[in-house]
Amino acid sequence: MSDRHLLFGIVDALETEGLGRDEYQLQRVIDVEALEQLVDSANDDLEVRFSVGEVRVLVTRSDIQILTNP
Repeated sequence: MSDRHLLFGIVDALETEGLGRDEYQLQRVIDVEALEQLVDSANDDLEVRFSVGEVRVLVTRSDIQILTNP
């Protein structure tokens, strides 16, 4: 996954969750290029979780998910 695809995937997931473009600034939350390198160099078991405001995001080698609160 290229960092551009990862970035678009995260943005798409956030916007699908209902966040508007003015409600998040990813560069303040994560370094997408570093995240991409980490995901690409790890095995399939790696999960990276972070929050953007109230929204929790899970990134794996093959997927980007929005986690819901239990």
